[in-house]
Amino acid sequence: MMKRRDAISQIALLLGGAFTAPTLMAMDVRKGNASIVAADFSLTDAQRQIVSAVAEHIIPRTSTPGAIDAGVPAFIEMMLKDCYKKPEHNSFLKGVNDLAKANFLAQPAAGQVAMLTLLEANTKDLMKSYSQKRIKVGDNVDKDTLEGANGVPFWRLMKELTLLGYYTSEKGIEASFVYEPVPGKFELITDMKPTQKSFVY
Repeated sequence: MMKRRDAISQIALLLGGAFTAPTLMAMDVRKGNASIVAADFSLTDAQRQIVSAVAEHIIPRTSTPGAIDAGVPAFIEMMLKDCYKKPEHNSFLKGVNDLAKANFLAQPAAGQVAMLTLLEANTKDLMKSYSQKRIKVGDNVDKDTLEGANGVPFWRLMKELTLLGYYTSEKGIEASFVYEPVPGKFELITDMKPTQKSFVY
């Protein structure tokens, strides 16, 4: 059976450029192909509540488990602590603290969604600047210089790690795919219903 860290690595390879460079590097660290200098990173209980609430907005509980049910908040903290460097630590904590200052948790659900929607729009502009800096520097420069001192924006990290945590968890896989241990011959399914799960063999 494939271990979770191998599944994470495979997802990173399949999606390729959909992940930022620090996240792809983090996948390599978890697989044991690289090393990273341990850094002090931890969240307070109040910060964990914000991370949990944001993750649940990204993948809410419906008829299937949500991000909290799948243990995504703990996964996010573990990945940041074990696999990311200081720039991403700083940008993530800044994002969480900005939400805390805006009284994110005190807002009704609609207010929280509005705040995250604005954050999404702002992050698109930040990512354009981030990508341009990477292109200008080139491939043969040290990764820390390549990524810049500010790191990947909070919202981008949050989305990447939420999706990784959910779709490599047992509950996330069971909620999203139908497992066929003996699938038989390959048949292309072209008439899947809107609510039908994809198959994983």
